[in-house]
Amino acid sequence: MNDFSNNPYFELFTKQYQNQFNIGNSTYNKRIKKLNRLQYAIESTYRIEIQEALSKDLGKPVVETELTEVYAILGDIKHAKKHLKQWMKKHKVDTPLSMLGSSSHIKFQPKGVCLIISPWNFPFNLTFGPLVSAIAAGNTAIIKPSEMTPHSSSLMAKIISDVFTEDEVALLEGEVEVSTELLKLPFNHIFFTGSPQVGKIVMTAAAKNLASVTLELGGKSPTIVDTTANVDKAAKKIMWAKFLNCGQICVSPDYVLIDESIKTEFIQSCKKWLHIFYNDNPKTSDSYGRIVTNKHFERLNSYLENAKTLNAKFEVGGETDSTSKYIEPTIISDLKPEAQLLQEEIFGPILPIVTYESLDLVIVYVNSKPRPLALYIYSKSKASTKKIIDNTRAGGTCINNSVLHYANHNLPFGGVNNSGIGKSHGFDGFRAFSNERSVLKQHTFGVTELLFPPYSGFKEKLARLTIKWF
Repeated sequence: MNDFSNNPYFELFTKQYQNQFNIGNSTYNKRIKKLNRLQYAIESTYRIEIQEALSKDLGKPVVETELTEVYAILGDIKHAKKHLKQWMKKHKVDTPLSMLGSSSHIKFQPKGVCLIISPWNFPFNLTFGPLVSAIAAGNTAIIKPSEMTPHSSSLMAKIISDVFTEDEVALLEGEVEVSTELLKLPFNHIFFTGSPQVGKIVMTAAAKNLASVTLELGGKSPTIVDTTANVDKAAKKIMWAKFLNCGQICVSPDYVLIDESIKTEFIQSCKKWLHIFYNDNPKTSDSYGRIVTNKHFERLNSYLENAKTLNAKFEVGGETDSTSKYIEPTIISDLKPEAQLLQEEIFGPILPIVTYESLDLVIVYVNSKPRPLALYIYSKSKASTKKIIDNTRAGGTCINNSVLHYANHNLPFGGVNNSGIGKSHGFDGFRAFSNERSVLKQHTFGVTELLFPPYSGFKEKLARLTIKWF
């Protein structure tokens, strides 16, 4: 190992490094006990404090906290507990006839010392979710949560120190400098959730130590609504998915591509559902959150000002309040292609509407942008749905719904290229934190020994027969 003695976190790293095989060789029962302790902490001990922290950091309603944070974490834990015994077993694979006399299997071994860098938008969910996978796979972990949600980060530090010893799991609070120093250390695996821009920095740092990475990133996730869709149901689901957590979701519908002929009907339905969800004044609604920081508020507000200068049409909303970091649920149409709302990932409660005249042009438009984390299709046409899926690329897709694919533990979650590298959740999360070690065992005489030197004409013929038939 290189000299990292000047790194302020090297001592902590060393504790976990020295303990990694003890943790890595832990039994199924020991891993289940850890998951049980974490489950009890989230479900019982700290549940009210989690609600309070998220209210302070994001103005998050209790129901959203329960569904998108508490329920999500408990779902991860319960799924892992249910399947862990099977995941930990050796996975037998076929052995070719040319290797007669041997057997083969895959042994899932922990990668070792892992770093989890988590974001601010779902601080508990996106911290403890990867941690569940790391624990299930038998790793040690150091966690660096976002400094933008200080109440949540402080509470998570309390939970981690209560449930784990620091030589197995530790959490470090602080600004970006903490992440910078941690990324210099030779972790075996790094799990990062955040923006593509920072993801590139993480990947560059990981390359210096040849650490494997899982990058959960983002991008502009399109939502396509065609003329066969149930427009009202589509509007209902899109309004829920877009303005959940005040639009601060990596898989949030970033913009809608809709057939010109149903645009007016769709917008009217959107207005109806926004009124049902958040009343006439969302600012006073207990069901609507706030923007995380002043910096993010100003960024979003600048997008709105840019749209105004380009004479875009504000179909719904547009009101802002810097004091409370409030941005009204906003829908904008007639945007020029150069508008910031169509160029940058929005990550806030603003939904651009883009009309189209043909499905072929939709596909061209989607493919003109970096590959998104999610793509949503609202259509009753199997042919159109198939055409879109076959001719675009995205990390995941929902048909006639939005966001919900994230909640299915049997589906791998992750992006592609600019929107992410690697997959998580369920078995895919376990696998992300594991090395799939190939094992071949020779039981009897192996026919390959017939081809050992010294070579002869007979062995040359035997080699050709092997190539031809095996």
